[in-house]
Amino acid sequence: TSNVGREAALASGIPEDVPATTLSMACISSNVAITSAVEAIKTGQITGALAGGVEVMSDIPIRFRKRFRQKLLETQKYKKPTDWIQFFRGISPSDLLPEIPSISEFSTGETMGESCDKMAAKYGVERKEQDAYALRSHQLAFKAQQEEHLRDEIFPVSTGKGDLISADNGIREDSTMEKLESLRPAFVKPHGTVTAGNSSFLTDGASAALIMEKKTALKSGYTPKAIIRSYTYVAQRPGDELLIGPAFAIPEVLDEMELTLDEIDVFEFHEAFAGQMLTVLKALDSDEFAKERLDRDEKVGKVPYEKLNRWGGSLSIGHPFAATGVRIVTTAANRLIDEDGKYALVAACAAGGQGHAMILERFES
Repeated sequence: TSNVGREAALASGIPEDVPATTLSMACISSNVAITSAVEAIKTGQITGALAGGVEVMSDIPIRFRKRFRQKLLETQKYKKPTDWIQFFRGISPSDLLPEIPSISEFSTGETMGESCDKMAAKYGVERKEQDAYALRSHQLAFKAQQEEHLRDEIFPVSTGKGDLISADNGIREDSTMEKLESLRPAFVKPHGTVTAGNSSFLTDGASAALIMEKKTALKSGYTPKAIIRSYTYVAQRPGDELLIGPAFAIPEVLDEMELTLDEIDVFEFHEAFAGQMLTVLKALDSDEFAKERLDRDEKVGKVPYEKLNRWGGSLSIGHPFAATGVRIVTTAANRLIDEDGKYALVAACAAGGQGHAMILERFES
């Protein structure tokens, strides 16, 4: 459907007179859904909204090639059976082959993995670092799963065949450095550093969050988890900096809130690739990057690992593109409560060389 938001609303029983819209910004689509709701609340258009995202990567649309599609459209003008004689004129056997979509940039023709490999090489992120970070993500996700931190973030769904899915199934608790090191480069061969093991995997998924004006929420009997304080969206050239957006977005929200990284209690960053994560972390902790790219006198600072993605991330939980944004915002809010923190910093990269950052503040009644 062209408006999955509306169809989901109708299917879930939301009153028919409540409008719904669908938007797209790749990996940060549901972040935009959240902040669009915030802006509508600020301007008094609404008092609350459901914001979410969904991807079905197991059933992607597969198209016929353009020449064959054009021929199919022409058949709408056919009026008699003999008109079909001209259908195959000008069509070669290769025109009948399907086009399997690839996750590549329209502007560059490169996949995200290829771009990440280039970016990691540019910023000196080694293969061993990437594998170690990926292992960390799986270990933390498995620990959080065992300690039931993730349970309250998951709404069980039925496959329609009697099976009930109540836990993410991509977490590899048996992963080791030896296994990760044995994997071959997946994108830039034979010398690339990005592999299937240190990349986020594609999966089906959906997410949703209730965003409300504070007075309305309290009056309606809801207890807010966190308040959205600051957010921004940025963009860089997609060629060699496709996934470095968070390094540009994070300083903007920190400056707006007059905060430093030391004052952030919870960090939740989208893990597209281990190489992407490590590049962003290195850029934030680089005086050279600060001066040359951010026009700042000194570096933004070092993100402490002990506060970063403590319940795992996209590398271990999976990355259903549009669903990821709400997932990491939800986890950030829940971690603030669980860890008795005040501020959370959310950040994510996205296709097209875009990026996003957001600061949440734990709600205090």
